[in-house]
Amino acid sequence: MTTYVAFDGDKDVWAYRFMRGWSANKRIDFELLDAHDLDNMTAKARGEAYVKSKLRERMNRSTAVVVLVGESTKFLHKYVRWEIELAIELGLPLIAVNLNKIRGLDVRDTCAVHIPFKLAAIKHALDDWPTRYRGLAPAERKGSWSYPEKLTSSWLADKD
Repeated sequence: MTTYVAFDGDKDVWAYRFMRGWSANKRIDFELLDAHDLDNMTAKARGEAYVKSKLRERMNRSTAVVVLVGESTKFLHKYVRWEIELAIELGLPLIAVNLNKIRGLDVRDTCAVHIPFKLAAIKHALDDWPTRYRGLAPAERKGSWSYPEKLTSSWLADKD
Protein backbone atom coordinates (compact mmCIF):
# COMPACT_ATOMS: atom_id res chain seq x y z
CA MET A 1 0.00 0.00 0.00
CA THR A 2 1.53 3.29 -1.09
CA THR A 3 0.98 6.16 1.31
CA TYR A 4 0.99 9.85 0.45
CA VAL A 5 2.16 12.04 3.34
CA ALA A 6 1.10 15.71 3.47
CA PHE A 7 2.76 18.07 5.96
CA ASP A 8 4.16 21.53 6.60
CA GLY A 9 7.54 21.23 4.91
CA ASP A 10 9.00 24.01 7.03
CA LYS A 11 7.81 23.13 10.52
CA ASP A 12 6.74 19.47 10.51
CA VAL A 13 9.34 17.78 8.31
CA TRP A 14 10.84 16.29 11.49
CA ALA A 15 7.76 14.04 11.89
CA TYR A 16 7.95 12.93 8.26
CA ARG A 17 11.63 12.07 8.77
CA PHE A 18 10.75 10.06 11.90
CA MET A 19 8.27 7.99 9.87
CA ARG A 20 10.87 7.37 7.16
CA GLY A 21 13.40 6.44 9.85
CA TRP A 22 11.02 3.96 11.48
CA SER A 23 10.50 2.36 8.09
CA ALA A 24 14.22 2.18 7.34
CA ASN A 25 15.07 0.63 10.73
CA LYS A 26 15.06 -3.17 10.36
CA ARG A 27 14.39 -3.57 14.11
CA ILE A 28 11.10 -1.65 13.93
CA ASP A 29 7.97 -3.30 12.54
CA PHE A 30 6.82 -0.40 10.37
CA GLU A 31 6.72 -0.13 6.61
CA LEU A 32 6.07 3.11 4.80
CA LEU A 33 5.76 2.78 1.04
CA ASP A 34 6.11 6.50 0.51
CA ALA A 35 4.49 8.07 -2.56
CA HIS A 36 7.18 10.76 -2.48
CA ASP A 37 9.67 8.04 -3.51
CA LEU A 38 7.78 7.34 -6.74
CA ASP A 39 9.55 10.13 -8.61
CA ASN A 40 11.85 13.07 -8.11
CA MET A 41 10.86 16.61 -8.85
CA THR A 42 13.36 18.42 -11.00
CA ALA A 43 14.72 21.92 -10.68
CA LYS A 44 11.55 23.00 -12.51
CA ALA A 45 9.71 22.44 -9.20
CA ARG A 46 9.73 26.15 -8.58
CA GLY A 47 6.34 26.73 -10.17
CA GLU A 48 3.13 25.93 -8.30
CA ALA A 49 1.45 24.36 -11.34
CA TYR A 50 4.38 22.00 -11.91
CA VAL A 51 4.59 21.02 -8.24
CA LYS A 52 0.86 20.36 -8.02
CA SER A 53 0.90 18.24 -11.19
CA LYS A 54 3.67 16.05 -9.71
CA LEU A 55 1.88 15.81 -6.35
CA ARG A 56 -1.33 14.81 -8.17
CA GLU A 57 0.57 12.03 -9.99
CA ARG A 58 1.90 10.75 -6.67
CA MET A 59 -1.49 10.86 -5.02
CA ASN A 60 -3.11 9.08 -7.97
CA ARG A 61 -0.77 6.18 -7.27
CA SER A 62 -1.50 6.13 -3.52
CA THR A 63 -3.97 4.11 -1.49
CA ALA A 64 -4.09 6.34 1.61
CA VAL A 65 -3.14 9.87 2.69
CA VAL A 66 -1.50 10.71 6.01
CA VAL A 67 -1.78 14.37 7.02
CA LEU A 68 0.75 15.38 9.67
CA VAL A 69 -1.08 18.12 11.55
CA GLY A 70 1.07 20.63 13.39
CA GLU A 71 0.39 24.04 14.86
CA SER A 72 0.35 25.90 11.52
CA THR A 73 -1.13 23.24 9.21
CA LYS A 74 -4.57 24.86 9.15
CA PHE A 75 -3.04 27.97 7.58
CA LEU A 76 -1.39 26.12 4.68
CA HIS A 77 -3.92 26.52 1.88
CA LYS A 78 -1.52 26.57 -1.08
CA TYR A 79 -0.44 22.95 -0.76
CA VAL A 80 -1.67 21.07 2.34
CA ARG A 81 -5.31 22.17 2.05
CA TRP A 82 -5.12 21.49 -1.68
CA GLU A 83 -3.68 18.01 -0.98
CA ILE A 84 -6.53 17.25 1.45
CA GLU A 85 -9.13 18.41 -1.09
CA LEU A 86 -7.48 16.30 -3.80
CA ALA A 87 -7.51 13.24 -1.53
CA ILE A 88 -11.24 13.78 -0.94
CA GLU A 89 -11.83 14.21 -4.68
CA LEU A 90 -9.96 10.94 -5.37
CA GLY A 91 -11.83 9.10 -2.60
CA LEU A 92 -8.67 8.30 -0.65
CA PRO A 93 -8.84 7.47 3.06
CA LEU A 94 -7.41 10.27 5.21
CA ILE A 95 -5.42 9.68 8.40
CA ALA A 96 -4.96 12.88 10.42
CA VAL A 97 -1.91 12.53 12.67
CA ASN A 98 -1.91 15.09 15.48
CA LEU A 99 1.65 16.19 16.23
CA ASN A 100 0.89 17.97 19.50
CA LYS A 101 -0.28 14.84 21.37
CA ILE A 102 -3.72 16.29 22.03
CA ARG A 103 -6.54 13.91 21.24
CA GLY A 104 -8.73 15.93 18.99
CA LEU A 105 -10.19 16.42 15.57
CA ASP A 106 -7.58 17.93 13.30
CA VAL A 107 -9.12 17.68 9.84
CA ARG A 108 -12.72 18.77 10.09
CA ASP A 109 -15.56 18.58 7.58
CA THR A 110 -14.34 15.38 6.00
CA CYS A 111 -14.19 11.70 6.75
CA ALA A 112 -10.82 11.12 8.40
CA VAL A 113 -9.56 9.09 11.32
CA HIS A 114 -7.68 11.09 13.95
CA ILE A 115 -4.69 9.68 15.80
CA PRO A 116 -1.72 10.88 17.84
CA PHE A 117 1.82 10.93 16.43
CA LYS A 118 2.85 7.56 17.82
CA LEU A 119 4.40 4.67 15.93
CA ALA A 120 1.77 2.17 17.13
CA ALA A 121 -1.09 4.53 16.24
CA ILE A 122 0.20 5.24 12.73
CA LYS A 123 0.89 1.56 12.07
CA HIS A 124 -2.59 0.61 13.30
CA ALA A 125 -4.30 3.30 11.21
CA LEU A 126 -2.37 2.39 8.04
CA ASP A 127 -3.30 -1.27 8.54
CA ASP A 128 -6.94 -0.65 9.54
CA TRP A 129 -8.37 2.62 8.23
CA PRO A 130 -8.12 2.20 4.42
CA THR A 131 -10.14 -1.04 4.51
CA ARG A 132 -12.60 0.34 7.07
CA TYR A 133 -13.02 3.56 5.05
CA ARG A 134 -13.66 1.71 1.81
CA GLY A 135 -16.31 -0.37 3.58
CA LEU A 136 -18.30 2.70 4.59
CA ALA A 137 -21.40 3.64 2.64
CA PRO A 138 -21.21 7.12 1.08
CA ALA A 139 -23.64 8.45 3.70
CA GLU A 140 -21.28 7.20 6.44
CA ARG A 141 -18.31 9.07 4.98
CA LYS A 142 -19.24 12.25 6.77
CA GLY A 143 -17.67 13.58 9.92
CA SER A 144 -14.58 12.58 11.78
CA TRP A 145 -13.66 9.22 13.20
CA SER A 146 -11.46 8.21 16.09
CA TYR A 147 -10.47 4.95 17.65
CA PRO A 148 -11.84 3.93 21.07
CA GLU A 149 -10.31 5.78 24.02
CA LYS A 150 -8.89 2.57 25.48
CA LEU A 151 -6.79 2.12 22.33
CA THR A 152 -5.75 5.76 21.99
CA SER A 153 -4.85 5.96 25.68
CA SER A 154 -2.51 3.00 25.25
CA TRP A 155 -0.84 4.77 22.33
CA LEU A 156 -0.35 7.95 24.37
CA ALA A 157 1.16 5.92 27.22
CA ASP A 158 3.83 4.47 24.89
CA LYS A 159 7.24 6.10 25.03
CA ASP A 160 8.08 5.86 21.27
